[in-house]
Amino acid sequence: MTATQHAATFLAILCSLLGLASCTSSARQPETPPPSATAAAVEQIPDVVLSCPGRVEGAGENIEVGAQMDGVVRTILVAEGQQVKKGMKIAEMHCPELPAELAEAEAEVERRLQSKARIARGSRDEERLGAEQRVAAAKAVLEEAKTHLQRMKYLVGHGALAQNQLDAALRDHDVAAARMNEAIRNEELVKAAALPEDLAKADAEISAAEQRVDLVRRRIYKCGVGSPADGTVLRVHLKPGESFSMVNPKPILTIADLSVRRVRAEIDERDIAKVTVGQPVAVLQEGLRGASYGGRVAMIYQTMGRKRIRTGDPSEKADRDILEAMIDLDEAAYSLPVGLRVVVRFEGHSAQSRR
Repeated sequence: MTATQHAATFLAILCSLLGLASCTSSARQPETPPPSATAAAVEQIPDVVLSCPGRVEGAGENIEVGAQMDGVVRTILVAEGQQVKKGMKIAEMHCPELPAELAEAEAEVERRLQSKARIARGSRDEERLGAEQRVAAAKAVLEEAKTHLQRMKYLVGHGALAQNQLDAALRDHDVAAARMNEAIRNEELVKAAALPEDLAKADAEISAAEQRVDLVRRRIYKCGVGSPADGTVLRVHLKPGESFSMVNPKPILTIADLSVRRVRAEIDERDIAKVTVGQPVAVLQEGLRGASYGGRVAMIYQTMGRKRIRTGDPSEKADRDILEAMIDLDEAAYSLPVGLRVVVRFEGHSAQSRR
C-alpha cells in the first residue's frame, strides 16, 4: 500500500468518526474561484480612506425660537411635528396691560390732532363777532368825542366857555382815539392766522404721540412669537404658564427644515487633506441594522473648531481641533431622524470612479 493510499484511508476513518457526510476520502486540492468571482468580491469591498463621527441635520441647523421680551407664555399655537411657514405665529406671551396702553396712546394722538386743528382755525366765531362789535363801539365813541371837541373849540373861541373845558374835551377825544386803536388791534389779533411756531409745536406733539403708539404696537407685536423660517416643529420646550427670560434664555420651540437630510461630519485635524468636495461617502449607524446611505461632500468649512460630537470611545482624543464638512444624503436617507449620531466613511477615488 502506497503512502497516498494510507492517507486516504486515514481521512475516511476520521470523517466517519466526526459524522461529516460531506467530507470525502479524496485528497483533491481546493478549487480556485474563477477570475470573474474574484473581481466581483473586490468590487464589493469599499475603498474607505477615512471614518469620522457625524450628526444628521435638516436643510440647515436647528433653530431655537424664543420671544423678544421677558414674560410668561400665554399659549402655544403649534404642536410637535407640525409644519410652519416663515412669519407664522407659533406662540403668544401674556401681555394683559398693553391693549389699555395702546388705547390711551391713540387717544393722546387724537387729542393732539384736535389741538392743532384748534390752533389752525384761530378764534371762535363768537370772539370774532365780539371784536368787530368793540371796534364799532369805539368808533362811535370817537365820533362823539370829535363832535364834542369841535363844539368846545367854537364856544371857547367866542368866550362862552373857559379854557379848561376845552382841555377836557381834547382829553376825551384822545382817549376815544386810543380805545379805537386798541379795538382795531384786538380785532386783527382775533382774526389773525396761527403762528408758525404754534403749528410746529403742535406737529411735534403729534409726532411724539404717534411714536408712543408705534412703541406700544411694537411691544404688542413682540408678545407674539413668529416662525423665523419655513420648517417643522421638532420640540416644544415651554408650556403655557412657564416663564421665558432673555437673560438666561431657554427656547420656547425648536424648528428645522426637514425637506432634505444632511450630515455634519467632524474631520480630525490630521485628516483634513483626505476630504474633498464631491467625494462620495457612506453613512452608517448601529441602530440602522447594517443599513448604509450614500451621499457626497457638499461643502467643507474654512474654520477649525472644537469637537462637539462625542462617540463614547475611551480612546477618543477630545483635545484635537476638527474641521466640519457638510454632506448631502441621497433621498433614501430622508427618513432619518434629525440629531441621529452616525459614522461617516469617506470613500477613495477608486470608489468614486465606480460610482
